[in-house]
Amino acid sequence: QAQLVESGGGLVQPGGSLRLSCEASGGTFSRYAMAWFRRAPGKEREFVARISQTGSITDVVGSAKDRFTISRDNAKNTMHLQMDRLKPEDTADYLCAAAADSVIGGTTFRSYDYWGRGTQVTVSS
Repeated sequence: QAQLVESGGGLVQPGGSLRLSCEASGGTFSRYAMAWFRRAPGKEREFVARISQTGSITDVVGSAKDRFTISRDNAKNTMHLQMDRLKPEDTADYLCAAAADSVIGGTTFRSYDYWGRGTQVTVSS
């Protein structure tokens, strides 16, 4: 069973950058398809990005496709989300998710078996 811990959130001005990390323990990290979701106040959990077990397949939500990059390092049991040119509408709690024994997970939260507690990202001047 995977335990996921996010880090790297914070307060940043519009146009700035942040790099989120998700560290996994328990289970075999390379067997998990991974993803990032976000949850803004009063809104549903929203898919942000996903990555396959080996990292060869990635997918980012359209609103962030040219600004966010997802990656993983299976040797270090970590996943990252590089976020550039941040906008106020990116403000949310960002959650890491893992799907067991899936080459790549879906874009809905039901596709994932394990979740972290989240790291807050606030984009404001």
